[in-house]
Parts: sequence; structure tokens; C-alpha cells
Amino acid sequence: MPKETFNNLSEDKKQKIFNAAVREFSTKRFSEASINQIVKAAGIPRGSFYQYFKDKEDIFLYVFNAILKEKQEVLRNAEDVNPDADVFEVLMQTTRASYKWSKAKPEYSQISMLMEIDNSEFITRLRTSAAKVLREMVERDKQRGLIKPEIDPDLVVEMIYTFYIKEYFWIGLDEEVFLKRIKDVLKMIKEGIANV
Repeated sequence: MPKETFNNLSEDKKQKIFNAAVREFSTKRFSEASINQIVKAAGIPRGSFYQYFKDKEDIFLYVFNAILKEKQEVLRNAEDVNPDADVFEVLMQTTRASYKWSKAKPEYSQISMLMEIDNSEFITRLRTSAAKVLREMVERDKQRGLIKPEIDPDLVVEMIYTFYIKEYFWIGLDEEVFLKRIKDVLKMIKEGIANV
């Protein structure tokens, strides 16, 4: 996360650095991204970068957490998201809300997509922590008796996660097609694992 010297910068300068990092991380995988390109686009000396951030992981985490915070705010304000619904309904509700947001911020979605094809240890850890929330929702539904007790939550998460990524890569920003396909596959998975 940023050092105190970064926090003391003007909002304008912080925004320039953030925007430069978003541009770099939305056009190159983390493992290929360049601090040199970030400092060049931000118009700051390389030495200043290291007064603000420890390294490339540090600035990526700053960008990642800022985007995540914005997305969580969008989801909190979405009227049709009911956190007590089953995991499949929550996924559908949050997908609708976040899809509209991602169309307005395509560079954020591009960062996510590039994370999926980056096998660096750092990015792998971030992906693993992101899947944890979905796994917890599947476990919650098992405990509520909505999902068969013998179902492996990790396998369910992997199926959902893989399908989402594949569909987004192939369909992209065609909202109607994407949401229909997601709804259909979630229905199939739910019917296959429901505790009826």
C-alpha cells in the first residue's frame, strides 16, 4: 500500500499516478507491466515512485483495492442485491449490477481479465483470495440446507468462476447475451446441486 509520502500528495497528483497505473495494468499483465511506463505516464521521476510505493506489487495492490472498493460501493447501492438470497441469486444480482459498472469502466474489467492470464505468484494469491468469498457463500448455503451436503464447494466455485471468465472473454460487453448465458448456467448448476 502507498507510503505516507504518497498520502501527503495533492489529490490531483495522486489521481495522475493512479490513472497511469490503471493504463499500464489494463494493457499489460502484471508480470509484464513496467514501473518505467507508469512514472513516464504520470510525469514523475522514478525516484519519486519509490518514495510513494515499495515496488510494482505495492502500486498494483493500491489500484486493485481502490477498484475493489468502488465495485463494492456499486454493489452496496444496487437496489436488487439481496445478500440473504441463495448464492446463485446473489451471483445473478451482483453480476447485473457490476456489469453496468464495468461497461462504464472497461479498463477495470481489462485489469481483471489480464489477471486471469497472469500466472505470477502475486496475482495467483490475489485470485485465490477473491474466490474465497464465493466459496463462503456456497458453504453458507450448504449449512442452510440449500445445497447437498456432499457437494465440494471448491469444485462449484471453480465451475462458476471458469464459466464467468470464459463467457466474458468470448462475449465481452454484449450485456444481453452475457447475462442470459450466465443465468442459464447458474440455473443448471443450481439444479444439479440443490438439496431437494
